[in-house]
Amino acid sequence: MKEITFYKRFEKDILEKKKTITIRREGDLKEGDIVRVSKYEDNKFFCNIKILSVSPIHFTQLNETHAIQENMTLNQLKNVISEIYPGLLDLFLIEFILIDNIDKK
Repeated sequence: MKEITFYKRFEKDILEKKKTITIRREGDLKEGDIVRVSKYEDNKFFCNIKILSVSPIHFTQLNETHAIQENMTLNQLKNVISEIYPGLLDLFLIEFILIDNIDKK
C-alpha cells in the first residue's frame, strides 16, 4: 500500500472530511490508489484515503475553491504551500476521500 504523511495540524480536517485535497510537489499517486495516511511528526497512522484524481497545477492557479477544499482561506493556503515548498511553482493537486480511520477499527 502506498503511504502519505500530513502535518498533525491537518489530521482533524481530514478525519472530519473538511480537507479533501492536498497539494504536493510529487504526482506519483494515481486515481484509485488506496493510501495509508500518517502524521508527518511521528509517522502515526490515522486513516486510509482513496485517490480520486491527480493533476498538475501551477501555484498561480490556486483559487478559492482549492482553499475551501483545504479548509482554509486562499491566503492561508498560499502561505502554507510557500512555507512547505519555498519557490516551487509547479505542483500537483491530489483529490481524495476518506475511506476509513482508526476510530472505526
